[in-house]
Amino acid sequence: MNDPSPTTATAAPPATGAPTAEEKKWALFAHLSILLGGLLTSGWGFSIGSFIGPLIIWLIKKDTMPFVADQAKEALNFGITLAIVGFALLLLTILSLGIGALVTIPILMVIGIAALVLVIIAAVKANEGVAYRYPMTIRLVK
Repeated sequence: MNDPSPTTATAAPPATGAPTAEEKKWALFAHLSILLGGLLTSGWGFSIGSFIGPLIIWLIKKDTMPFVADQAKEALNFGITLAIVGFALLLLTILSLGIGALVTIPILMVIGIAALVLVIIAAVKANEGVAYRYPMTIRLVK
C-alpha cells in the first residue's frame, strides 16, 4: 500500500525564461504608467508624461528582470513616439496661428483613443506573460 506518488499537489516552478508573477506585475505597471502620465498631466500626458513612468521602471529593473526590461523599453519607445507626435501636432497648431487646430485636435483625439486601446492591450498581454510590441512605434531605445 505504499504509493510512491506525492499526496499533495505542489505548484511547478515557472519554466526557464518564463516571466514570474512579479515580472508580469512590473511589466503591467510599465505599460499602465503611460496612462498615469496622461492623467497627471491633464491630457498632455501623451506628449509630456507618457514616457516618464516606463523610463523609471526600465532604469530600476533593467538589470534584474529581463521581461520587465523588455516591456518597459517597449512602453518607453511608445511613450517617446507619442511625445514626438504630440509635439509635432502642437508645433503645427502654433505655426498655423491656431487655424491648424481644426485638423490637429481631431488627429490628437484619434491618437489618444488609439493609444488608450493599445496600452490596455499591452497591459493585458504583459500580465499574461506575453511580450507585446506596439505598432507604428519608433524604437529609439534599443
